[in-house]
Amino acid sequence: MLRWVLPENIQDALPAEAAKLEDLRRRLLDAFRSNGYQLVAPPLLEYLESLLTGAGQDLQLKTLKLVDQLSGRTMGVRADITTQVARIDAHLLNRRGVARLCYCGTVAHAVPSSLTATREPLQLGAELYGHAGLEADAEVIRLLAETLGIAGVGTSRIDLGHVGLFRALSRMAGLAADREEAVFDCLQAKDLPGLRDLLREVPDGIRAGLVALPALYGAADVLDKARAVLPDDSEIHAALDDLEQLAAVLADLPVSFDLADLRGYHYHSGVVFAAYGGSSPVALALGGRYDSVGRAFGRGRPATGFSLDLRELAAQVADPSMPGSILASGAGMEGFHEAVARLREAGENVVVELPGHDGTWHEAGCDRHLVLRGGAWQVEPLQGE
Repeated sequence: MLRWVLPENIQDALPAEAAKLEDLRRRLLDAFRSNGYQLVAPPLLEYLESLLTGAGQDLQLKTLKLVDQLSGRTMGVRADITTQVARIDAHLLNRRGVARLCYCGTVAHAVPSSLTATREPLQLGAELYGHAGLEADAEVIRLLAETLGIAGVGTSRIDLGHVGLFRALSRMAGLAADREEAVFDCLQAKDLPGLRDLLREVPDGIRAGLVALPALYGAADVLDKARAVLPDDSEIHAALDDLEQLAAVLADLPVSFDLADLRGYHYHSGVVFAAYGGSSPVALALGGRYDSVGRAFGRGRPATGFSLDLRELAAQVADPSMPGSILASGAGMEGFHEAVARLREAGENVVVELPGHDGTWHEAGCDRHLVLRGGAWQVEPLQGE
């Protein structure tokens, strides 16, 4: 048995990658804090009914399950942190006003999201509770753009959508739950033949609207096209108005539209968005409004936010320029420990040489050497190995 082999789609983070992840985590959480978002740290494990409440129902197949030996109840390893933060806002903080919360932690997936995706994402996100207006959606989208900018990736585009469009069309079409799910899957895959086949018995105007959704993506004129081809319905008009107003507020960002992007449809309640950047062919961050999630925990509150996998983001970022360590030789000599302490207080990394070291100091990250010269401790370039 190869005892060092890890499960599929599970990886170690070696020093360079781990340093990059930690550098990103610290800088991004600091940015969240400067925007008024307070850090929370939900547990890795919860009882299954809590994890799969509200938004968590979409995560049923992704959640790893186990039996709690203390209570005998079924527990789950979190596959997403958003629902946990909604529980904290609704049940623990119980604030009447706006709450801005952020988080960063590991989640586990029973199955990967794609062939190359990790089953252990490092999820980072920000959520805003207690404000139902588009101002909150605009705030979190701007924070998302700032996040990608701080990481050095930049934002190539932010696609906006609205789940109200599909919900209105589904209601008008009278789709049963199983048929609605099948139509939803076809829309996500942009499978027009399959979509037409599923909608054979739907009235012409409504069928035309559903079939048109996959083609309604691109610049601002998409909204004009949508108004022309979608049925005349108050819910549809309200959703398109929201998108138009939000795009106007975010005119300085690279905003576009994708009216068939319904990821998270089962728990989102309004505007949804996906942000792209770097060389990634897929969205680096996803978000949207999910006003109904907290209701399952006893207190429904307006909510909007976004999350991303820090591992995927880090793959788009160049390795940070990290200072090398100083090799300190001469433990036990006069002034040695004081010299090491001064260097560490100044922000230097100092590695004390141990007897019998096997290997090279360069591979241990050392590029300088603390030595005693003429009665004084001084730092010199590290020579040789």
